[in-house]
Amino acid sequence: MNNANTDQERLLRETIACVGPADRDAMERAEKRQAELAKPPGSLGLLEDISVRIAGVTGSLHNRMDSRRVLVFASDNGVCEEGVSSAPQTVTMAQTVNLTKGLTGCGTLCRHFGVDLEVWDVGVKVPYRCEAVIDRRIARGTANLYREPAMTRQQAVRAILIGVEAAKKAGTDGVNILGIGEMGIGNTTTSSAVLAVLTGRRAADVTGRGGGLTDSAYARKMEVIDGAIARHQPDPKDPIDVLTKVGGFDLAAMCGAFIGAAAGRIPVVVDGFISVVAALCAVRLCPAARDYLIPSHRSYEKGFVLASRELGLEAYLDLGMRLGEGSGCPIAFEVVSAACAVLDHMATFEEAEINDDYLTEIRAGDSFTVAP
Repeated sequence: MNNANTDQERLLRETIACVGPADRDAMERAEKRQAELAKPPGSLGLLEDISVRIAGVTGSLHNRMDSRRVLVFASDNGVCEEGVSSAPQTVTMAQTVNLTKGLTGCGTLCRHFGVDLEVWDVGVKVPYRCEAVIDRRIARGTANLYREPAMTRQQAVRAILIGVEAAKKAGTDGVNILGIGEMGIGNTTTSSAVLAVLTGRRAADVTGRGGGLTDSAYARKMEVIDGAIARHQPDPKDPIDVLTKVGGFDLAAMCGAFIGAAAGRIPVVVDGFISVVAALCAVRLCPAARDYLIPSHRSYEKGFVLASRELGLEAYLDLGMRLGEGSGCPIAFEVVSAACAVLDHMATFEEAEINDDYLTEIRAGDSFTVAP
């Protein structure tokens, strides 16, 4: 290991060491206030849970999600040479630029909801010119992971630190909440490979059809994933080694962004399948980062449920979405904002001048569930 790589890994370890757990005292105070609000206990469901999670992140009961940003990391993947994707890699370049113009799914939703969107190029293959994209290109795509490791360990750590940089920049800019997305043809293959290693599963257990594949291409995709894992033997106990051998620059940068958000005590929304795999990498590297994760929607991809289960998270929304890009984040931001508004502005029984003695017996047990 050369000195540069040693220094980078030391910096990453120092960042991870900065991540503390959620503020349990603030969460208890949020739960207490939720119990005092003028409503039947638990009647706002997941909005109550979200408000408690946010209090744990910020240490405050009063939170506003008025400065919101989605970070999209764009990169190409050499494994596309194996016919695992239906789209050409020119799409990565085109959509990287289109994201900045508000013309993609995520770009449109961000513009609609007034959400800031930053696009970070960590490895787009096809040349382009767009000043709105933040250029941190490591290489013009990764190597073909079926034939050789996707990247060097130094490149993997560099990508993770770029994600940390992006999250740190958001904190400096006063962002209240982050969302993490991606753009890269072939990245459901890399994400499935990483998830398979981290969970000890075969490709068939975690791999979906991504943007759409014929039966033969789908079979090839699983063959490539299993073959790459067998050839390179990534260490499931070392997420950096896994990303190095079968990951992608975008996936590694997203992993770093989750860690960076936690280090800055910024709540961070997990988008879909690729985002949840990156979040799993982050939590394997930095277990305390889990407290800062806010799930958005349930992805259509096969491995999403497994990755979410590994994280102990359950999606808040089920809209049949499978686009990626970070498209679920602007929608989730609105839900989180609603949860914070309730805790911040809703009256307690005392403030509403309502005697809540009638709830004493109901609060003592579960008086709402009806057996089937």
